[in-house]
Amino acid sequence: MRIMISADMEGATGVTWTGDVVPGTEQWQRFRRLFTADVNACVTGLEAGGAKQVVVNEAHSSQRNLLLEDLHHSARLLTGRHKPLSMMQGIDSEVDGVVFLGYHTGAGARGVLSHTYLENSITGVWLDGVHASEGRLNAALAAEHGVPVLLVTGDDLTCADAAGYAPDAVTVAVKECVSRYAAVCLPPAVTSSHITEASLSSMSLAGRTAQSVAPHRIEIEFDATHLADAAAIVPTVEQVGERRVGFDAASMTEAMKAFKVVTHIAAAAIEDLYG
Repeated sequence: MRIMISADMEGATGVTWTGDVVPGTEQWQRFRRLFTADVNACVTGLEAGGAKQVVVNEAHSSQRNLLLEDLHHSARLLTGRHKPLSMMQGIDSEVDGVVFLGYHTGAGARGVLSHTYLENSITGVWLDGVHASEGRLNAALAAEHGVPVLLVTGDDLTCADAAGYAPDAVTVAVKECVSRYAAVCLPPAVTSSHITEASLSSMSLAGRTAQSVAPHRIEIEFDATHLADAAAIVPTVEQVGERRVGFDAASMTEAMKAFKVVTHIAAAAIEDLYG
């Protein structure tokens, strides 16, 4: 069995605010260790459950946050940016299951550091008319390649969100959301134990299913009109409201590639304090 971990940082043990996840800060250096510990706990459980190979795809910001020197010896690390499928790079390489580790809720939803790709300029994303977090988008991409979501870790609201897009997946809440920047957190020793146990049990869900390619529509709402204007210059993207754009794609793979382009262009149009 070959398993992939898509590892984000906002939903890692103890993370509650911007400084914890912004590369270069003192707090980020501290939470890199906790993030790596979450991943190692997951690899330990997956291996105990029968995984023969675990590939960890860094999915946060610079995608250079995990400490390779401290990584579980059985894991392989895909690190660095500009991957065609971003958070889900490798999902098309015949993996038998995927773990969403350190995930968070989507833009416009309650949850610790909730957002969808852009930290504070997207107010909502919809996949086929359903409000979508990164987890929902990535689960749809995994399903297209016949890969089940085995486990989701993050805050309690992230786990509740996962029930809507991966109802069979095991979940681990490493913290309880109080606000976007506050949570009741469990100590690393406790979360590591919970993640290992959950990873082991989640291996019962591993196993590829038939691929299912279908058309999808994504709509994105921004907090300012000029961001929608900028995104709408992308061919196939239409402006459907003053702050909202949408596009159709023949598959989820193509939809996510287009989504990546749209968010990159919108990010480039953000200007200092005024956004």
